[in-house]
Amino acid sequence: MPTLAIVGAGPGLGLTIARTFGSRGFDVALIARTREKLETLVAELGQEGIRAAAFPADILDRAALADALAAAGAHFGGIDVLEYSPAPHSPVPGLTLATPSEVTVDNLQPVIEYALYGAVAAARTVLPAMRAAGAGTLLFTTGGGSVDPVPMFGNANAAQAALRNWVINLNNELAGSGVHAAHVAINVWIGENGPTDGPKATPEQIAPLYWDLHENRDRSEVVFNA
Repeated sequence: MPTLAIVGAGPGLGLTIARTFGSRGFDVALIARTREKLETLVAELGQEGIRAAAFPADILDRAALADALAAAGAHFGGIDVLEYSPAPHSPVPGLTLATPSEVTVDNLQPVIEYALYGAVAAARTVLPAMRAAGAGTLLFTTGGGSVDPVPMFGNANAAQAALRNWVINLNNELAGSGVHAAHVAINVWIGENGPTDGPKATPEQIAPLYWDLHENRDRSEVVFNA
């Protein structure tokens, strides 16, 4: 069976992406910081007939992230699709938001570590085998501010924009290799999170985009708007 690895797996969009691929015959490797939360998701997917396994790692620890992906590949016999979408549901040490005029090296660096460096580390772990096989998909998620920035997320938007640029350029480099890279910018609040008057969408509305990018491989970016 092919395998999907989700970095930043959680009970919202990550779980729904897992279901989207798992219902189509994929095994699922779930990677996030907390083993207990991952095991809950593994059990939930198992009840739906989807084979999944947990590989705890903190994405700010790039060696641990690489080890988790390597363990997932060994467990399932390879990784065919990587999806990178860390979104903290609890405080992450060092991560704070700043407006553009408040951005400093000190409050920008941790966000770059989280958004960009983690993505680069994850891709470098799985890409050699994908290139050797001549097949694979790399999917990376940011907020809509990576494309259309807003002041309250000044440092986060800058880091996510760097990730967006790198992903699109990575896909340019991979043209003709059989490996496809794409960026998903989600320009809405997911579920019940966020302000009451902001645009919202459910994970079930968003997740099909990831399958479409994997299947059709015809674009390097999708911006999801309400």
